[in-house]
Amino acid sequence: MDWLNLLQEIDSWIWGPPLLMLLVGTGIYLTVRLKLLQIIRLPMALKLIFTAQNDGKGDVNSFAALCTALAATVGTGNIVGVATAIKAGGPGALFWMWLAAFFGMATKYSEALLAVKYRSVDANGQISGGPMYYIENGMGSKYRPLAVMFAVCGVLVAFFGIGTFPQVNAIVSTVELSLGVPVPVTAAVLTLLVALVTIGGLKRIAGVASKVVPFMALFYVLICLCTLIAYAEQVPQAVKLIIESAFSGTAAAGGFLGATVLMAIRNGVARGVFSNEAGLGSAPIAAAAAKTKWPAKQGLISMTGTFIDTIIVCTMTGLALVVTGAWSGKAAGAAMTQEAISAAFPAVGPYILTMGLVLFAFTTILGWNYYGERCCEYLFGTKSIKPYRGIFIGLVAAGAFLKLDVIWLIADIVNGMMAIPNLIALLALSGVVVMETNRYLQHLQRKETTGACGETYNKQLNN
Repeated sequence: MDWLNLLQEIDSWIWGPPLLMLLVGTGIYLTVRLKLLQIIRLPMALKLIFTAQNDGKGDVNSFAALCTALAATVGTGNIVGVATAIKAGGPGALFWMWLAAFFGMATKYSEALLAVKYRSVDANGQISGGPMYYIENGMGSKYRPLAVMFAVCGVLVAFFGIGTFPQVNAIVSTVELSLGVPVPVTAAVLTLLVALVTIGGLKRIAGVASKVVPFMALFYVLICLCTLIAYAEQVPQAVKLIIESAFSGTAAAGGFLGATVLMAIRNGVARGVFSNEAGLGSAPIAAAAAKTKWPAKQGLISMTGTFIDTIIVCTMTGLALVVTGAWSGKAAGAAMTQEAISAAFPAVGPYILTMGLVLFAFTTILGWNYYGERCCEYLFGTKSIKPYRGIFIGLVAAGAFLKLDVIWLIADIVNGMMAIPNLIALLALSGVVVMETNRYLQHLQRKETTGACGETYNKQLNN
């Protein structure tokens, strides 16, 4: 049996029009119900990242929870995934990534809000939350099979999808390509580092993420900006090409064979979801652990994750690929992005990308270790945590020796399966999302009114 062809057929079926429409459609529906919250409240959300008071129950502060979620999303999808999408769907795929991210911000907000509202505490005293809990506690116990489906898919994604294989493969291949380090050596070092961090649980993962994620994101964006400055005269034409090819397809250019609009949409949306995970239900697992008493507040903070991941970081990669012409060459995946960065930094380009990709992929492994652990704990209790960590570390070691095509197909398949129960829950509980949003906004309004009255009263006393 040709396993590659079988996986391709399964992948095409799962990521066909129905799921893509459900993903984007859920985001559109929530955007309408929340009255364009991702635009109107984005400045507030960005401010909350640094000013949230962390005045509720939880395991980590709001910033650490966001960094843990970003650790899992800002990964190979931002470097390899964007290159893969543009290689298959042309520059227009980037436009569809933007669109999916815009509506995905409303989805990510809703996921995090529900995760905090319906979170629980496990037998070890740790916070547990995410779609499995808001499905069962929010929709009712009769929907537990959906919660179990999500948790099983979550473990599978951690083991065989975003959590291990694509990240490990990206690290070992780029280190071998740019530094000449043998795959077994890189795999051994990576496995040891993952073990040292993940065995310490959420607080150690969040501690590492809080230090590494801001640095690596700023470093990568700065490098891409320098590349765009070096090719400044090409930027307007690149933006024009991205928008035009999103609706008209892309003709053959160089080593590129051309792409249809459908290919651009499918690859843009699929890789966008792979990168920012809006709709998958992964990020709310981290959001649930935040120290906050307002579900909507953490929802706003989590929403910025999609903005940072796709609107900023993925855009930087995509523009660099287009302005340098790397997208139409023969290179693919990480090699394509490396070619783009090297065009601006010939001497150090490969080393810059290697550093960025290794950090991105490493933190994604850490974040997904936690997601899978919480799903496993939901299914089998706290006694399953240690065996889960052992299996996860073993799969990290094995992931270095699998073929790229198989890795991406497995990742796509389990991602799609994970999204289905979560999206059903988001639609069913959208009324709760709106209610909690209004409750928080009313609280802010009362707080502002009380503050204004207090200032007026103090002025009267002084006079």
